[in-house]
Amino acid sequence: MAQEITTQDTQDLAAPNGETKRRAVTFMPAVDIFERGETTVIVADMPGVAPDDVDVTLDRQILTLRGKVKPHAPEGYSRLASEYRVGDYVRVFTLSDEIDQNKINAELKNGVLRLELPRSAETQPKKISVKAA
Repeated sequence: MAQEITTQDTQDLAAPNGETKRRAVTFMPAVDIFERGETTVIVADMPGVAPDDVDVTLDRQILTLRGKVKPHAPEGYSRLASEYRVGDYVRVFTLSDEIDQNKINAELKNGVLRLELPRSAETQPKKISVKAA
């Protein structure tokens, strides 16, 4: 489950019909980080985020994940109660200089963002042979 970052960072967002507004909060998405060979993989939960509403940026060594959730209300219905909290997602990581920044791959499927961060060839461990003297 995502952790709420702040409620002070709320913003008024117009509903699709333009009539009502909702308060949006910002959540920090839950992530799993693991390695597969020479690649680090980050998996972030961003339910309700469409592929066009994901923004992954890399500025120097700072990787920022942002996801925006568009408000949804079924056409012709008026909301009577709302317990499900809708908000946007933000998560920031500092990458090591071992990551090949030109080969980062990102994919969003079913509300799960998956990033593959391969290590550059120059920073991969090298075997040094030892000769008998």
